[in-house]
Amino acid sequence: MAADLGAPAANPGTWQIWIDRGGTFTDLVAATPDGEIRSHKLLSENPELYRDAAIQGIRDLLGLEAGAAIPAEAIEAVKMGTTVATNALLERKGDRTLLAITRGFRDALRIAYQNRPRLFVRKIELPELLYERVLEIDERVGAHGDVLQALDAEAARAGLQEAFDDGIRSLAIVLMHGYRFPAHEKALAELARDIGFTQVSVSHEVSPLMKLVSRGDTTVVDAYLSPILRRYVDQVAGDLGDARLLFMQSNGGLTDARLFQGKDSILSGPAGGIVGAVRTAAMGGFDKLITFDMGGTSTDVAHYDGAYERALETQVAGVRMRAPMMQIHTVAAGGGSVLQFDGARYRVGPDSAGANPGPACYRRGGPLAVTDCNVMLGRVVPAFFPKVFGPQGDQPLDGAVVREKFAAMADEIRAASGDERTPEAVAAGFRQIAVENMANAIKKISTQRGYDVTEYTLCSFGGAGGQHACEIADTLGMTRIFLHPFAGVLSAYGMGLADLRALREQAVEGRLDDTLVDQIGGVLDGLAAEAVAELRSQGIAEARIEVLRKVHLRYEGTDSAMIVDHGDRAAIISGFERAHKQRYGFVADKGHIVEAVSVEAIGATDSAEDAPVAASQSSAAPKPAATVQMYAGGSWHETPVFEREALSPGQAVDGPAILIESTSTTVVDPGWRAGLNERNHLVLDRVVPLEREVAVGTEVDPVMLEVFNNLFMSIAEQMGSTLENTSYSVNIKERLDFSCAIFDPEGNLVANAPHMPVHLGSMSESIRTVIRERGGAMAAGDVYVLNAPYNGGTHLPDITVITPVFDEAGKEILFYVASRGHHADVGGISPGSMPPNSRTVEEEGVLIDNFVLVDKGRFREAETRELLGSGAYPARNPDQNIADLKAQIAANEKGVQELRRMVEHFSLPVVHAYMG
Repeated sequence: MAADLGAPAANPGTWQIWIDRGGTFTDLVAATPDGEIRSHKLLSENPELYRDAAIQGIRDLLGLEAGAAIPAEAIEAVKMGTTVATNALLERKGDRTLLAITRGFRDALRIAYQNRPRLFVRKIELPELLYERVLEIDERVGAHGDVLQALDAEAARAGLQEAFDDGIRSLAIVLMHGYRFPAHEKALAELARDIGFTQVSVSHEVSPLMKLVSRGDTTVVDAYLSPILRRYVDQVAGDLGDARLLFMQSNGGLTDARLFQGKDSILSGPAGGIVGAVRTAAMGGFDKLITFDMGGTSTDVAHYDGAYERALETQVAGVRMRAPMMQIHTVAAGGGSVLQFDGARYRVGPDSAGANPGPACYRRGGPLAVTDCNVMLGRVVPAFFPKVFGPQGDQPLDGAVVREKFAAMADEIRAASGDERTPEAVAAGFRQIAVENMANAIKKISTQRGYDVTEYTLCSFGGAGGQHACEIADTLGMTRIFLHPFAGVLSAYGMGLADLRALREQAVEGRLDDTLVDQIGGVLDGLAAEAVAELRSQGIAEARIEVLRKVHLRYEGTDSAMIVDHGDRAAIISGFERAHKQRYGFVADKGHIVEAVSVEAIGATDSAEDAPVAASQSSAAPKPAATVQMYAGGSWHETPVFEREALSPGQAVDGPAILIESTSTTVVDPGWRAGLNERNHLVLDRVVPLEREVAVGTEVDPVMLEVFNNLFMSIAEQMGSTLENTSYSVNIKERLDFSCAIFDPEGNLVANAPHMPVHLGSMSESIRTVIRERGGAMAAGDVYVLNAPYNGGTHLPDITVITPVFDEAGKEILFYVASRGHHADVGGISPGSMPPNSRTVEEEGVLIDNFVLVDKGRFREAETRELLGSGAYPARNPDQNIADLKAQIAANEKGVQELRRMVEHFSLPVVHAYMG
């Protein structure tokens, strides 16, 4: 496919090539010497035909024979994102690494924060550590720079030499307080390079921020991955000769191949997709986006409202990292997600068929996967799909083997459960589960964080995105979808739209006052000079560089820093309070701590601009290229297939329809209308209002069982996210010592998020206490609270807030929702929880037993304060208790809203049936 999108090449007569090397496919987009834009796609792993997919793709675009030298003078620049480092991390195939750390802290990174990400797993398998061995260094610098123990250079040299002699060549240096006082780290790095270590990652350079564990983990990741990344970069650079090579970083900016580091490479490909989505949607006039990137292995979703969202601390493959990354949520539901029936429920993923063997239709003997569902249901038409399959990479998708395998699976399901579903209904069921999983992922980055997703446009891309976009939008209540002409290769196209970026950070750790504001201004100037110099060294003129200065601010006594624009003291605090209220729902009367400052230098590059396209003289829909059978809504439909290039602005296509282009397939579902805007962007609008209530029977259905299981879990997780965001105390907000759950009308536990097991085991008893003692006296708008150990409580600081969910008329209780949080203090003979020498329950704190917290919608604050202040040992900080109780009420209210939405969608008898 070709489109006139401008001529971004700065040197006429040369090519620009943009590449996304993904887990399943490698996508390429090229700006030819005459300004035409071309795309190309090939499997990332095909060892029988080529060594590296990116280089083979460049040869294909340039029309070169396999193995032919690439003429560097013909290429202005190659801009690339790669999963090489991510795959090495997932598969633990990085370089052998030595960790050098201050004596006494050899196990600090293994112990870490003692958190258990999967609370209900009884057999805890710690993630495999990336470093092979530890060298304890005799040295110690205090928090204020005083040298408590001088560096023993000779002992350090001996230990480093021993590791080097054993073949280790990568070193991570992480010393106590090294981020602020780096003299010992610098001396150690010099020793290591003198010995011959080829990769030396030093914490004050890699992650110059406080917190030994996250700084240490990031440094180890860098040491572990940089060598394998460097070898891949050198291999590509060697094949390209003198052609300029740039790589996409996790933060959404390009950098020269020489400066590409392991810690910045983890989200290299997906970050290109976000940039591509934002820049192309802006050309189409859309600025509030939910990006939906469905590939072969996984689906990536992100939120955008005027600024790229970045996470400073992330966890990938069990490894913590502290490096600025695009805030992208990934769910294991891609075209290659494997389908399974476990005897009772349909399951989709998390296993993936990958690129080799791939789904069953790829002709390599693979298992049934989500892509096979689309082939089976006629939503992917093999005749219009690239012929890149089979041993020689030249055959179409295999529809026959897909039908054969789904028939066998339908027989297996019938034998196991008596379910008489047809093979196409089985495929539709699996597909429905995949759609719900992806929609739940979008809720995590939108509704859970306070954004109304119905106000946003769904920007769909990735090879499989267009086949599911309408159903994803319908599940979320969204009514508009945006698809670029290069949606199928948008991560690659985004490489060509991205700017060069250089980021710098420095720890501060000081109380915010006017003196500190002046000091951090000087620090920011220094960081800005470094970042600008890095971009200048890559050929960016100073006039094209923009510098953003940021302050990482948090409340005194808390651990949650918000990143705000630098300015005077009042402006910094104002920006912080706005951000804090939007995210957490409140502001506090506390001092402010500047945790760190950061600078981002952005170097604008020449990038493509989508040119306007002439409107069609006729408003009639174009003639379809073919008509196929497509399965939707439980039956087969005759469905027209249109070539995307046959459409012009002003024409519209109503669903059901299939739009075909070289890099993707877009399915227009019934009730949706597709049309092109003046820049040749495809925009889908829902023109028939969605029928909200779905007809589902109350008999057990193995598909809906999995759908409801995921929906109930999602509601409990959304409640937990609301509680985390709106709570006040460190215990709940940062230690996450809370639990949220949903209960049936009898008080039986239905679903809980993966929160505290000790809470969840006894919460049903607390609900039953309220039911038993309140009986018919409960009214809509009531909320109850208790912590009594005699009635389902654990210990007194664990306070449970219970909300009955009434029907719309306020007559009948349909469900209960509850949240239990560990309050920092609830009185007692000593601050905190569970005084070890208490002999009566009163000595542990204030006893709350079935107390009315909210009476018909009125929060009983005065009465609650009176309760907290009662007894011989009252609560010490009732303001904090009140704030956390309000957060628990808010969490419950989120559960009430979502359950009511579910009843509206499926009907009460169905929801109750699946609760059972």
